[in-house]
Amino acid sequence: MTTTHLLYLHGFRSSPQSAKARLTAERVAAQHPGVFFWCPQLPPSPRAAMALVAASIAHWPQGTGMAVIGSSLGGYYASWVASQARCKSVLLNPAVQPARDLARHIGEQTSWHDPEERFFFRPEFVDELQALDVSHLPPAAPELLIAAQGDELLDWREMVARYPQAQQRVLEGGDHALSSFPQQLAEVLRFCDLAP
Repeated sequence: MTTTHLLYLHGFRSSPQSAKARLTAERVAAQHPGVFFWCPQLPPSPRAAMALVAASIAHWPQGTGMAVIGSSLGGYYASWVASQARCKSVLLNPAVQPARDLARHIGEQTSWHDPEERFFFRPEFVDELQALDVSHLPPAAPELLIAAQGDELLDWREMVARYPQAQQRVLEGGDHALSSFPQQLAEVLRFCDLAP
């Protein structure tokens, strides 16, 4: 069975307006018109974010019928979704220890794509992140990790260590935004095994 439903999860302070999300949406629409693509705006609360996703994909085909792509914090979320839905996952410079890393970002934050938009990252969100940790579980389905050694925010070595069973693409140089994503997208979509 090929993938008919593709979920994209953006990172911290990001949105469906991210360059990677938009490019993925455009490529899927052009080359795989039979695939349903969804990139939701995730609320700041990790618990609320995953409740939104879980409710929205409840009617999707689980397992081989769907796949999830996640970038940065969205990569951490994607691992949780994949463990629930038992589906393939693609992890783009994923956050591996977001509870640790985001603890210093408690307080008011601005949206990356709209600085006028503000939200509060609350202390309890750190505990909510820890509750979503599935690193102790074996992967429920195949994983593809794309990690840039030049990521200025997250350590690619932690990513490689976190996903030992994944197909791994470690890129020399690069950045957290994965500016080379247009070159990786074909492999990402092949891995997802999208329906025509």
